[in-house]
Amino acid sequence: MKKTLNNFIKFLFVLILVSSCQEDDLSFGDIAAPTELEVTAEIVGVTPETPNGDGTGIVNITATAKGAMTYQFKFSDGTQSEATPSGKLKKQFTSPGVHTYVITAIAYGSGGSPTTKSIDVTVYSSFSDPETLQKLTDGASKTWYWFAAKQGHLGVGPNDTTPNGFIPQYYAAPPFDKSSGAAACFYQESLVFTKTGENELKYKLNTNGSIFFNATFNGVGGSTAPDDQCLAYDTSQEYNVNLMPTNSNVPADQTTGTSMSLNGGTMGYYIGTTMVYEIMKITDTELYVRAVMEGNPALAWYHIFTTKTIAEQQNTGGGDDDFTDLVWSDEFDTDGAPDASKWTYDLGTGDNGWGNNEQQYYKAENAVVEGGSLKITAKAESFGGKDYTSARLKTEGLYDFKYGRVEIRAKLPSGSGTWPALWMLGANYQTNAWPACGEIDIMEHVGNNQDHVLGTLHLPGNSGGDGISAGTTVTGASTEFHVYELTWSATKITWKVDGVEFHSYNNTASTPFNADFFMIMNVAMGGNLGGPIAPGFVSSTMEVDYIKVFQ
Repeated sequence: MKKTLNNFIKFLFVLILVSSCQEDDLSFGDIAAPTELEVTAEIVGVTPETPNGDGTGIVNITATAKGAMTYQFKFSDGTQSEATPSGKLKKQFTSPGVHTYVITAIAYGSGGSPTTKSIDVTVYSSFSDPETLQKLTDGASKTWYWFAAKQGHLGVGPNDTTPNGFIPQYYAAPPFDKSSGAAACFYQESLVFTKTGENELKYKLNTNGSIFFNATFNGVGGSTAPDDQCLAYDTSQEYNVNLMPTNSNVPADQTTGTSMSLNGGTMGYYIGTTMVYEIMKITDTELYVRAVMEGNPALAWYHIFTTKTIAEQQNTGGGDDDFTDLVWSDEFDTDGAPDASKWTYDLGTGDNGWGNNEQQYYKAENAVVEGGSLKITAKAESFGGKDYTSARLKTEGLYDFKYGRVEIRAKLPSGSGTWPALWMLGANYQTNAWPACGEIDIMEHVGNNQDHVLGTLHLPGNSGGDGISAGTTVTGASTEFHVYELTWSATKITWKVDGVEFHSYNNTASTPFNADFFMIMNVAMGGNLGGPIAPGFVSSTMEVDYIKVFQ
């Protein structure tokens, strides 16, 4: 009997402890749903004449509730918002005509307990882009593939209002760069757009069961690895697509003005599912889009697709020299020193006059942006043990690239001994010494042979005066602006002046011209090519109106 009583007492003690723990738990993080949830919707442009809005389809939504920590909105068009603590959201409905939509506001309280409320809103949208709809679908259904053969088919750059805020400045994938390794699934993706009504569009991503993830989102695919990789992902769903007016910092002449929301879908490279894809360019066979990365508004990603299968691209070489997308430029529109985010300098006299017995001392002060042009001036002045000064600008460490088309509009200096050059050097020159690193001279001119310009390659076996070179006459090279152009691909390099080709070279995998290069602009004095300097030389200037890189 005594033993039984002792056991009963122990049981009561344990029961009291459990009860105490449960009461303590209730005092920390009590679950409480928000109350008094109210939702309002203000349609932009409502007047007595336009009771459903001005046609933009924009609605300003506000939700308030007692005890709410954050809010989310879901819509009957299949879209939904991210969480917003403010309870405010600007939503744009894009289906043409007058439509009634259900807006459901969800208020989340402590512990994540939700309260919901729905309202109806009738909105007029006048947006329609039948041309884009037709090109996406061919009027029925069309399949798109990664344009693997094209430089920059996957790229990333800044999303800002700078001149390079709409190009893949940070990275542009070389042709077939994602064919193997961690990205082996990438080119197995295909995108299908299907027209289902007059202004209705659906989208489906077909894969082999995996898609290529940006490392930021690897957790979605169940990985903690730090690098981009292919991960299993369900793409069986078909998504409604909304075409809408573009609202970005991209200049009007660089975009179609139309964007599309996939309403939870992704275009193959996983950077989120809430982005809007801006259509930068679309033809019957090519689609170029831009999307601001989910959760990182400072980055914009770029995708290029084609109607050619990967096998067709491999057989034909794709669009190796179809370099039409502006990816980097400087138009020298701001007076003062050259843009430090794009240009740095070589200073001094180099080794043995920069290896060419040149007679100038390079100074930063001899380069200035003025009146819409970069001006590099060679002067007769004693400095640093030399009798002449000039400037040499380069993009080293700031911008280098492989393959593309370079356009430089310039007016050249004159006078015996002047030696202006617009050229490129292999970015690995410090570990792969010249000429092994390669050199591409877009334009060279010497005042001792006025109006005759050269295009030249330097590589092992063809260095110094043995470069692979050709020249042409450019009348008024020093009195008028001319466009000097280089097109560089894995199979061919060509030189043009004012659109007329004067030199070409068949590139192969064995040359140095299949790696990153950076650009250089300078005016040398004298040296091996520049020759004798006129005794009465005072100064002369090279003016550069712009330099552009297309890929």
